[in-house]
Amino acid sequence: MGRRYIDLSVALEADIPSDPDMMLPKIEYFSGKDTAQQVVSFFPGLTEEDLPGGEGWAIEKLTIYTHNGTHLDAPYHHHSTMSRGERAITIDEVPLEWCFNPGVKLDFRHLPDGHVVTPAEVDAELARIGHRIQPLDIVLVNTSAGDRYGQPDYLAKGCGMGREATLHLLEQGVRITGTDAWSWDAPFIHTAKRFAEEPDPAIIWEGHRASMEIGYSHIEKLANLDQLPGTGFMVSCFPFKIKAASAGFVRAVAIIED
Repeated sequence: MGRRYIDLSVALEADIPSDPDMMLPKIEYFSGKDTAQQVVSFFPGLTEEDLPGGEGWAIEKLTIYTHNGTHLDAPYHHHSTMSRGERAITIDEVPLEWCFNPGVKLDFRHLPDGHVVTPAEVDAELARIGHRIQPLDIVLVNTSAGDRYGQPDYLAKGCGMGREATLHLLEQGVRITGTDAWSWDAPFIHTAKRFAEEPDPAIIWEGHRASMEIGYSHIEKLANLDQLPGTGFMVSCFPFKIKAASAGFVRAVAIIED
């Protein structure tokens, strides 16, 4: 029996349309040639010429938000409370037992951009792949945004998960979900059009806010979901541990036993 690993994470990269302009990451790269003096400063008497090839160490300086790249949202990101009034947990408090479980992929690439998925559509897709949700299944949503990461239209692509569809999963014991889109919810540009026609605040960030009823976390900016089967794989998505933060970076990986 063999084991395959499918990388479900995008690379953290600057200078591409991965986030709104106000949130774009910045990466400053320093090569070994750039940092030789840093190394020399630790050792009196050492010169740059003493170093192999005159090189120090390669290092990078990041200016980022915790929601850049592939990341796991903590319930605290969604609201200060979760599960009907409890204090929302931060990323360093997300239970580790949530983060390594069987995966389920829902293929919604055929749904139009901005569409808000319903419980009936979730159930129809589960029936198609022949799966019944089990507690702690990690449910990943493959949208039309998946192959547009880094392209100018990425932030506007893909369907979103509505409040009722999200609660439908949470009520069955799901605690981590994920999407290859920028947000678990429908893209803001489409929600803004709906709000202009029907100014109901309840439609804004409705999938995220579902954790006010049942606390959960979700992964955003996943990659390669098109390579996954509907079921039959494990997902590892342990977040980087940042004290009291709303999210943590994730190297999400699918593991398939052949």
